[in-house]
Amino acid sequence: MGVPGWFARERADGDRFADLVDDGSFPEDDEFERELAIVGGLRDLGASGAPDAETRQRIRAEIAGRLAGAEAPPKRRGHAVANLAAAGVALVLALGGLTMLLSKDALPGDPLYGIKRAGESAALGLTFDEQDKAKKHLEFATNRVGELDELTRQGAGTKAYFTGLADFETDLRAGVTQLTALVTDQGGQSRLTELRSWARQQSDRLGLQVGNAPSEARDKFAAARVLLDKVQARTTDLGSRLVCYTITTGSSDDLGAVPAAGDCVRDPGSTDAAVPPVTTPAPSSAPSSSAPAPASVPPSSGVDTVAPTGPLAPPPGAKPPPVVATPAPTKPPPLPTTSTRPPPLISIPPLIPGLPPIIIG
Repeated sequence: MGVPGWFARERADGDRFADLVDDGSFPEDDEFERELAIVGGLRDLGASGAPDAETRQRIRAEIAGRLAGAEAPPKRRGHAVANLAAAGVALVLALGGLTMLLSKDALPGDPLYGIKRAGESAALGLTFDEQDKAKKHLEFATNRVGELDELTRQGAGTKAYFTGLADFETDLRAGVTQLTALVTDQGGQSRLTELRSWARQQSDRLGLQVGNAPSEARDKFAAARVLLDKVQARTTDLGSRLVCYTITTGSSDDLGAVPAAGDCVRDPGSTDAAVPPVTTPAPSSAPSSSAPAPASVPPSSGVDTVAPTGPLAPPPGAKPPPVVATPAPTKPPPLPTTSTRPPPLISIPPLIPGLPPIIIG
């Protein structure tokens, strides 16, 4: 088994120094020379223990690696910055949620009203069904009418009314456009009936607010009510065309698809073919005739009178009533008669000779 060279050298040097210390060749009186010899041996031993080139390279690489590891604090600073950024985002989200909660009751003209409208737009963006989107638009339009009522109670300025009514018309047009497009493609008379009822209710609510609103905003109220009347007329026209092959003209306006005009060729395959279209009855201009009041009956006297049995004679100077020919009574058709035939006779031969046969029947 081989021994490393450096270990062998160190061992030889140690043995040589031990021999020098233990060597008794020096005279006892020459103590100084002996000490010089020991110092020289120690010097030689220190020189022999110096690391070689390979050992120096290994030590240098280890020190360089430790110095490179000492540059880790910038990474720690990066983690600290990331943590601060995450905390800032969480704080912003928390403040945003609190702001959305506070803006729930904001009215047109308030500082938080814009945040409320932004939240409604975000809710629409997260809604993917077209019918649900249309319902949300109509729901937001209903909220605008309630906010206008609250503005009337608070006596707000004209600018707030203009903002609320403008947003009401925007949501109204969007909801009606989407809903009528669905009805045109898929049918649904009940959807049009609900939309017509909703438009009538909102028109009545706005009509109650006009008298208390500022005079400058009354024209805007009137325009909103005219738009609601157009919605009612549009639902009626579309409802009458759902059973036809041609429902719309192919064009659209601010309320969506425009109903077709002209003759209606019925489509037997339509889902609304069995449902009669709902039409608004037109008011009758003819005055209603009232039945004449019955003539008063004079009180009966003590003498009993007998009503004549014959026809009453007309008063003098009066024209006789026209004679109306009564048709002769028709003879009812004869009832079906059933024929009654006698049952067939059954003859049994005599059981005893000399007796007559037995006949049944």
